Amino acid sequence: MEPPEQPQIYLITPPAITLSTFPDQLARVLDGAEIACIRLALAGNDEEAIAKAADACREVAHAHDVALVISNHLLLAQRLGLDGVHLDDGARSVRAARKELGPDAIVGSFCGVSNHDGMTAGEAGADYVAFGPVGGENLGDGTRAERDLFQWWSEMIEVPVVAEGGLTPSLMRDLAPCTDFFGIGDEIWSKDDPLIELNTLVAAIG
Repeated sequence: MEPPEQPQIYLITPPAITLSTFPDQLARVLDGAEIACIRLALAGNDEEAIAKAADACREVAHAHDVALVISNHLLLAQRLGLDGVHLDDGARSVRAARKELGPDAIVGSFCGVSNHDGMTAGEAGADYVAFGPVGGENLGDGTRAERDLFQWWSEMIEVPVVAEGGLTPSLMRDLAPCTDFFGIGDEIWSKDDPLIELNTLVAAIG
């Protein structure tokens, strides 16, 4: 993913989705907002359930010309014809994933609050690095990816960066000058109308 001039939205699915309703919900969001990429971030290891969800989401994503990556499941990414993989273990699996998936696949790396892990992931071939959570009192162990990290990264490193976890309009306004993508998931899916919630957040970027 090429870094945009203004931050773009990187959509993250809920950890559990209802196949009878979520694809339509996703399609509505894609119809009403500009999305750069979608991450299928399902909890658990039920291969059949994940594969069914991936098939349904891929159909919707590709119909809207949006790339779909999957969290961690390298072999499923290949088998199901997805656009790449998002790795949650910092830099540890990036090189192997790049070798397995080839140069054209998207390989992303979540690095928590560690710029060292981020740099290592970038050197290993990651297309983007994600830091977070940036907000939310009860996310993770309470450690936050602060603005200084994104500011330093944007000035020193060329690899695109994603800010995610506990985003609010004020945080997005504050981080917009120093991040390439906002990873938005629970912030909208827990609401009655995800598209309205997303557009409210996006409006904060200006």
